[in-house]
Amino acid sequence: MVKAVVGEETQLKLIEDRLSQSAIPAQVGLVIGKLSSTLDRGFVFDLIPTPQNDSGEPACSIIETFKDDKKKGSKSKSQPADSSMSIDKDWVAEHARQVSRMLVGGMKVVGIYIWISESAFKNSTRGLCQTVKGVADAAPLLETDWEERILVHISYSPRRWTCRNCTLASNITSTNLRPCDFKMGKVLSSFLMFKCIHNFNVRLPIFYENAPKGQTLSDLLGYAISLHAKDLKVAKALIDGKLVVDDEPCTSDSLHEVELLLPFTDDTYVGACSQKDVLGVLSFTGSICSFAYLNSREPISQAVTDIKGDIITSLRSRLDIICDEIDGDSDASIVVGKEGSNEISTDKPVSQLVLHLLRKGCSLSLPRRAFVPWLAGTYVCDYLQQSETVEVLKDHCTELLSIEAPTDVSTILEPENDVPSLVTKFFWDVAVPFQSAIHSPSGKSEADRKGESSNKSMKSANVNVGVAGLILLLSLLVGFVLFVFNK
Repeated sequence: MVKAVVGEETQLKLIEDRLSQSAIPAQVGLVIGKLSSTLDRGFVFDLIPTPQNDSGEPACSIIETFKDDKKKGSKSKSQPADSSMSIDKDWVAEHARQVSRMLVGGMKVVGIYIWISESAFKNSTRGLCQTVKGVADAAPLLETDWEERILVHISYSPRRWTCRNCTLASNITSTNLRPCDFKMGKVLSSFLMFKCIHNFNVRLPIFYENAPKGQTLSDLLGYAISLHAKDLKVAKALIDGKLVVDDEPCTSDSLHEVELLLPFTDDTYVGACSQKDVLGVLSFTGSICSFAYLNSREPISQAVTDIKGDIITSLRSRLDIICDEIDGDSDASIVVGKEGSNEISTDKPVSQLVLHLLRKGCSLSLPRRAFVPWLAGTYVCDYLQQSETVEVLKDHCTELLSIEAPTDVSTILEPENDVPSLVTKFFWDVAVPFQSAIHSPSGKSEADRKGESSNKSMKSANVNVGVAGLILLLSLLVGFVLFVFNK
């Protein structure tokens, strides 16, 4: 439970000045920060306004309600009553979903902020709680038991900052909001930076068309990511070459290198070859660059947790980007054939391709991750398709994060040389051991054909035994006749 929240003073003061000079009556946006369970404290790095929707309308507005003042002997007059805030909850949640992809380990969408008067806030608590819950569903935290987010209120009448905890409950009432301490200070300057280059290799079977359900590329890729998440959960970590074995704080301010040690597992490739209704194997491999930021008072094990979470979040974000493509002419193309010279022509999105219908080995490269300088030496990230350059990042950063991308592209990091990709192979195209239970394209399995061959061999063996017995009997008779004749 968050008992106090500390905001980055330098950034929040700039935001307050911008809002006061804009003279806009209301604004809603996302709170980017971190909630620390070990410190019972929240940290706010930045406030990002939600952009206008597709219709060009703002994400929130002020609604004025009027009442009739009727008195004897006087005409009725309409006088302004209390005002309230109307929010496009779905649009704010969609903004949170896309922004969460651009954050690295230790940085999350932890709530929303609003810029309205004190009276309008009091009349809008129910809608605000619903908006917070929608944001939490669209951009969930890694901790499954973290059932709260924060709501930052910047009031211009009177001018002050307040913060509240918002409990995520199905029944939204005003009691879901509880005040908590809020102050400003130096937040990002006390954060430590961790970096990890993680190599992975996951192999899964591709089932034959008679399997219980068809396997689309997105289904199998999502399953592969979930399996790797289980391996990462129990993985040990080395930080600067030393095994992490306790919860001592990290005191050094330099960049820390993290290496993850995965547990040994059985060979999934061989396991797939011994299963029924399996006709191929999918190999999901690559290299991921991950960053994480840790408060100097948090235990060093939290940095390892944030790195692991960032790796899985990055993989899922790439899968979501592929699944977001709704037509077949997207940049995410799948290449088939041994030489990789032909592309699939299909009306279906790449993510909905059924693998066993391809009948040929194929390969697909996921979007690569690039890192853009942000606040106080920190980085945010974005994902680029194969044909895209870093110039695309400028539009994304301006639209989603309300920041200006650096004009010098050399400051943008692209450390992923071996981007995550998947390759499928079918057993009739490669030499594979243990083929007795593998189905062939003709419909008969190797086991069936071996059974037919075995029956023929048994019949031939029976004939040979009969002939040998007859020869032995004739030999005995001839020997007996010769013995009698000689005697």
